[in-house]
Amino acid sequence: MENITITSTFTVYPSVADLPADVKGLMEQAVAVRKNAYAPYSKFHVGAAILLSNGEVALGSNQENAAYPSGLCAERVAIFHAGAIYPDAQIIRMAITAASSQREVNAPIPPCGACRQSIAEYELKQDIPIEIWFMGETGEVYRSESLKNLLPMVFGGKDL
Repeated sequence: MENITITSTFTVYPSVADLPADVKGLMEQAVAVRKNAYAPYSKFHVGAAILLSNGEVALGSNQENAAYPSGLCAERVAIFHAGAIYPDAQIIRMAITAASSQREVNAPIPPCGACRQSIAEYELKQDIPIEIWFMGETGEVYRSESLKNLLPMVFGGKDL
């Protein structure tokens, strides 16, 4: 029997103010669209902004439904929008932010498992890493160089 170790590496920025200008602008768009979240049940509002290779930005916010799990997370709303409207564009980076109407979210909130799998589909399809930047409402911002860093044993079409 052999054990293997899998590690993930993140770059940590103290706050939004410390981000590179282009990433800061993308994160500001994610913060703005977060306000459009429909989250009457969880009270947890998430915004996502995706920069595409054609310069366009696809936005998404979480949209809940009383019939769980019929809603969609912000990341999947944004990525599916990008795939539907700009099918030939590659995804360069994604900015994600989360806030709660019940408490301060001051720790970075990464994509959930379902969102990681959806992002993986696009990263595998385009064969180019997707940078993922994520934060809470305040505090540190984490940068992952790719989805594979967040989901190292990714499941894709080749596994079928």
